[in-house]
Amino acid sequence: MNENQELFESMPVAKALTKMAIPTIISQLITMIYNLADTYFIGRTNNPYMVAAASLSYVLFFILTALSNLFGVGGGSLISRLLGGNRYEEAKKVCSFSFYGTICISLLYALLCLVFMDPLLRLLGATDRTITYSCQYTLWVIVIGGVPSCLSMTMAHLLRSEGYAKYASLGLSGGGVLNMILDPLFMFVIMQPGQEVIGAALATMVSNCVALGYFLFLFYRLRKSTVLSLSPRMMIPEKRSVFSIFAVGVPSAIGSLMACISNTVVNKLTSGYNDYAVAAMGIVKKVDMLPMNVGMGLCQAMVPLVAYNYSTGNYRRMKSFTSTARLFGVVFAGICIVGMELLAPQVITLFIGDEETVRYGVDFLRINVLATPLMICNFQMSYSFQAMGKGAESLLLTSCRQGLINIPLLFLMNAFVGLYGIIWTQFLADSITIVISFILYRKVIHQLEKAIRT
Repeated sequence: MNENQELFESMPVAKALTKMAIPTIISQLITMIYNLADTYFIGRTNNPYMVAAASLSYVLFFILTALSNLFGVGGGSLISRLLGGNRYEEAKKVCSFSFYGTICISLLYALLCLVFMDPLLRLLGATDRTITYSCQYTLWVIVIGGVPSCLSMTMAHLLRSEGYAKYASLGLSGGGVLNMILDPLFMFVIMQPGQEVIGAALATMVSNCVALGYFLFLFYRLRKSTVLSLSPRMMIPEKRSVFSIFAVGVPSAIGSLMACISNTVVNKLTSGYNDYAVAAMGIVKKVDMLPMNVGMGLCQAMVPLVAYNYSTGNYRRMKSFTSTARLFGVVFAGICIVGMELLAPQVITLFIGDEETVRYGVDFLRINVLATPLMICNFQMSYSFQAMGKGAESLLLTSCRQGLINIPLLFLMNAFVGLYGIIWTQFLADSITIVISFILYRKVIHQLEKAIRT
């Protein structure tokens, strides 16, 4: 067994989860900060069209996260379960398959974005005033930098699957810190006035390439002591392993894609009012990344621990990890609600000084943050199912939250309530989904307990 056996099998639950979660959350927060840095520095231009353009283009970047989840979450969850079953050779093959699969799918996506860039951005809500800036950001971050960015996220998932959360955090965090350093350099020193969006995009692209270089070096260094293999000779796993990867990875990817579609609908509906509201919505979505990234960090830290103990049949320890992660997430969500309600004006004015955009942003933020505890609980339930290899349950939850429930509600709330109805929709969607989440989770746990008794 690898050096992290104690972490998976005997370390106290809260301590093990904390050991995995702290570096994972730190990397998530630094990733969030460097995404906010783009918005912050672009906002220093006081040009709402630039801010709106970057927000619209970020939807395409978010799809890269979905693609990395396909192999990162799907492959990482399976690797943890294979480790629990002492199937190390197959785990190596799953790792290599996930690596090369990510390269292929992210390259295809980058090419599609290049060919269909203008119609895609128009579909996302770009107007004649924002389309040029959106194309600039998309070219450098998605088309040129898409493969390194997607591959870095996948490799971080694979590292966490074997308990190397600290190494995964260093790679993603290092790229984020570098991006924050390069943003003002590229935007206000190297590039000419009016080219600030290109500068921000270049900083992001370079940072993601450096992060990828770190991960490649790390995998090379660990190749003889772990199952983290990038050998092309090991890239063909068993058919049932491929099925298991996609059974978990596809629902995770669909969940992220549903979130992209939902954000697209939000941007499109909001753009029907004015560009100030679009810019404010983009800022609020970035601020919302704080609780979301903490919740995601907890979930990503929990997955290998749940997957391993599910594979070994230690369901009591598995349940303890899920309940502890849920408690940590809800407590943090409560802190976020208090902070955002009290400090909304100060938070929004950090990103832009335009009075009309700030007015919308303050209202949007105070409404949006109310969904935080529900959102984190839904994430936690979905990731628990992914860890157990139960893709159908995970798919149902992600489809409901961002697709089957959220998108129809967006149109209804926009039609009957107006602009602010769009903002309230996420709270309503998460409220409905949380009921479904707990019903499915109780059903799965009951089935496991019944299997033990028989």
